[in-house]
Amino acid sequence: MIKEWRRRRAARRVRPGDGRPLRPFRWWQLLSRALFYLRLTHDDGRQVVYAIDVMHGRTDGSGVVHAHLYVDGRQHARSGLPAAFPVHGGTVEVSTSAFGLGRCHYVTTEGAEHPLVPDRDSAEGRRAYVDRAHPELSRWVGHVSSAVLVVALLLLASQLGEQLTRPEEIARHVGAFTSPVDLSAWGNVLVGLGATAASTERALRLRHHWLLDGGAG
Repeated sequence: MIKEWRRRRAARRVRPGDGRPLRPFRWWQLLSRALFYLRLTHDDGRQVVYAIDVMHGRTDGSGVVHAHLYVDGRQHARSGLPAAFPVHGGTVEVSTSAFGLGRCHYVTTEGAEHPLVPDRDSAEGRRAYVDRAHPELSRWVGHVSSAVLVVALLLLASQLGEQLTRPEEIARHVGAFTSPVDLSAWGNVLVGLGATAASTERALRLRHHWLLDGGAG
């Protein structure tokens, strides 16, 4: 019920596009742009190519990042994120995480979900190529990313617990907690950088977990 309410709310944000042509992906946009495709065959047998284009960090006057839906190379609609674009046979749902896209899926009217295909020149497309060409390496990288985030989360919880129980008034009632790991300032920086890299790698695969990867927008 909550998911359906969010979907309807996102659908109300959709606005008509202006018909502008879809710009090709450029190499210097690796860190600033996400571009995904969906090919659907309509009832009359005609194949239509949908594209979702998101410029990370580019916001409107209210600070909202927008997604743009293109149909056969022309802008058909736009919406603030999270977005839900009606398309043939279902909806394309798009949302962001703190490190990229958290979701870009085609959800059919029957409820089946299919991730869109990233542009081959995009960061997501290059990560998808590694997954196809080197599946064992890809799985290993994915496991490492998850492990790094779990370790970072445990360290954060441990340090936070120590800080919260440090005041004498709180320690008197619940006891003082001492973190088993005492990282230096540089150690915390390295953990933070590792967590950022791991979350970015997961975002390139459209993997997102509310606890491991931060909030979605």
